[in-house]
Formats: sequence, structure tokens, C-alpha cells
Amino acid sequence: MPLDVRPLTGPDELPSWLKVVRTAFLEPPTVPAERLAEIAGSFGESRFTGAFEDGGCVGTLRSFPQRVTAVGGGQVAANAVTGVSVAPTHRRRGILSRMMGADLAAAHARGDAVATLISAEYPIYGRFGFGPATHSLDWRVDVAATGIDRQRALPPGDGRLALVDAETALAEGPALHARFLAGQPGALSRDAAWWRALTGTGRRDPGWKEPVYVLHRDADGTPAGLLCYEADDTSRTAKVHDLLATTAAARRALWTYLCTIDHVSHVETYHRPPDDVLPLLLPDPRAAKVTRLTDFLWVRVLDVVAAFEARTYEAPGSLVIGVADPSGPAGGTYRLTADADGTGQVKRTEEEPELSLDVSDLARLWLGDGSPLALAEAGLLDARTEGVAARAERVLRTARRPWCPDGF
Repeated sequence: MPLDVRPLTGPDELPSWLKVVRTAFLEPPTVPAERLAEIAGSFGESRFTGAFEDGGCVGTLRSFPQRVTAVGGGQVAANAVTGVSVAPTHRRRGILSRMMGADLAAAHARGDAVATLISAEYPIYGRFGFGPATHSLDWRVDVAATGIDRQRALPPGDGRLALVDAETALAEGPALHARFLAGQPGALSRDAAWWRALTGTGRRDPGWKEPVYVLHRDADGTPAGLLCYEADDTSRTAKVHDLLATTAAARRALWTYLCTIDHVSHVETYHRPPDDVLPLLLPDPRAAKVTRLTDFLWVRVLDVVAAFEARTYEAPGSLVIGVADPSGPAGGTYRLTADADGTGQVKRTEEEPELSLDVSDLARLWLGDGSPLALAEAGLLDARTEGVAARAERVLRTARRPWCPDGF
């Protein structure tokens, strides 16, 4: 039977679509009725693509609008991709390629600068132009080994902490996150549904447990940090769901709070920055153990000019970059000129490239996390002129690494 790759026509096709994606991600095939009703109610907020054969769904992809913070605080329009799956009965028939190709072409036509996803398996998405753009750490802190003096735990001044309820977290969180976005390359926009999930005012997954919310206000009363964690009295572990801070003082206060909670032996936290300051806050940094280091946000550059003009640059300089993109719109040669004020201009050019790389590796450079010198050494960047990789390192690399705290 011929395969038909197309957008879903309406919510009535969701059960068949969800059965495929839930099977692929090892969930029970049938979605609970209340969850189905919630997805159907938000059908128009996402773009659902399905592959159909003989009336039945055999492949899935969902995308939705997103904003990504670039280096320097500018934001770009992104096409967030999730829910990608192919039925085990229909592998190796080009279904994923057709769905992804159609979705990325539509994103480029809309004017999205990049596409994003969280890659469940590393080898899949490089062939569609995606590459890892951020990394993250998971930590487990042995509280007793930190060396923190519990008698003088909280730093004086610089604001105050308060336990708050879910309604306060829901009211204060979005504006706090908007300020956070302005200073964190790699961070993503959060919609109202995200905040409802964190505060339990929307859908509650099975086993949902009410968390504790802690708000930090700075000296003039402005919210500067929000902590959400779940306490397990059996293991005496505090599991952090979210730790958001816009100032160093708020970050120090929230971490100190976590490491001085009575009866808590360990703190576990996930998807933290790869250069998190946590160990530096502890008298004994060895008390914080890295339990996982992994790539996290993957980016596919769709519009090189829009993406690279949205960011700022560490040093002035000029680079002529060749981009190979056989399956998409980013291919070509570009001159990037970074000025002394940190702004950059990007133009297509007919010049010979000084360096060239695949669009999937360009993603590593966009947010400043990838090293041109390391990519050249690995054979992923072709440095065609003397010293160009070192020049690219100065211009493109950032002092602090990008960080994406949110999956999707």
C-alpha cells in the first residue's frame, strides 16, 4: 500500500497517532481518556504529522513554535520537534526522512531560524542537519560531606527566602523566567502549560507528588530565584525539579538552602549547566558527584544569517565559512564579521571558504559551546587557511557555556 505523509486532519486521528508514539517510547499503547481529552483540546497549538498506510498510522512527528535564547540574550524563532517515531513494522522505508523533510521545509518557509529537539538516540538526527548545541550535568550531593557550617548557612543580606504555595510560584515564575531567558544562551521559552505542570494546576502524571516551592526575593523585593523540589522521606533525598535564578546571590542562597534542609542526606538535581557553580559553593566540592554528563539540546540551523546575526561575539574578527547542507536550506558560503561591540553581520559570499563544516556541526558553534580547534582536530572542521581555527575559537567560543534546562 502507498504511504501517505500528511498533517493530521483533526483530533479524531489522535488515538491512532498516539498509539504509535507511545509504543515507540515504551508506554502502554492506549492513552488514558483524560490525557487524550487534554491533547485534543490543545490540538491547534501544535503541528501533528502522521504517516498513514491503509488508513492506519505508522509514523509520527509533532512540532510547535518555540523561542531560543542566542548568545547575548537575543531570541530566535524555532521549530521544536518532538514525538518522533516509526512503527516497528515499518522501519527502513524512508518514513522518518519524509516526515522530517516536510516539517523542516515548512519551518524554513515560515521563517524559523533554527529547529530544535532532544535526541533520544545519538545517531538518528545528524543526517537531518541536527547537532548537539548544549550539554548538561546531573548531580548527587552528599549533604554531610559538603562541609557547610549549618550555624552560618544562609549568607546575610542580598535578599531573603520564603516558602510559597503553588499559586505564588505560578504567579511569579513566568516573569522571573523571562528575565532568566535574557541572560542564558540555550534556554527555551516556557508556555503556560509548562508552568501548570510544574505547579500541579494542570495535568498530573501518575505518581505526582506535591513539591516544595522556595522563592528568593532580592533586597527590593523583586523575585530573583525559584526552587521547586520533592522530598523523599524514605531515602532522605531532595530531588530538584527546577532551580531558576537571575542573580548570583539568589543562586547561592537556594543551593545553600538545599544543602541545609533538616533530615535530608542527599540532594539530586538534573540537567544543570555543564559549568555549574555548585562545587565552588561547597567547602568540600567532592561532596557533589556528577552522575551523568550528556548532550541535551540539539539544533538544526535553517537560516544561517538570521541565527548568527541574532547572537553576539566574544572578540572582533572576520570568518568566511562554508556550510554543507545537502538536505536543507543552509548550504553555501558566508562571511561573518564580528565588530568590537559584539554585534555581527552575516552575508552570503562567492569567496573561497577559510573553513568549512557540515550544518550539523555548525550547531555546535552557534551557541558558543563547540570548539573550532577541537572540531578541526577531530576532522569535523576543514581549516583551509593558516590560523583560522584559532581565530574562529576567539570569535565564536563563549566564556560560559550555554545551558538548556528544559526538555520537551
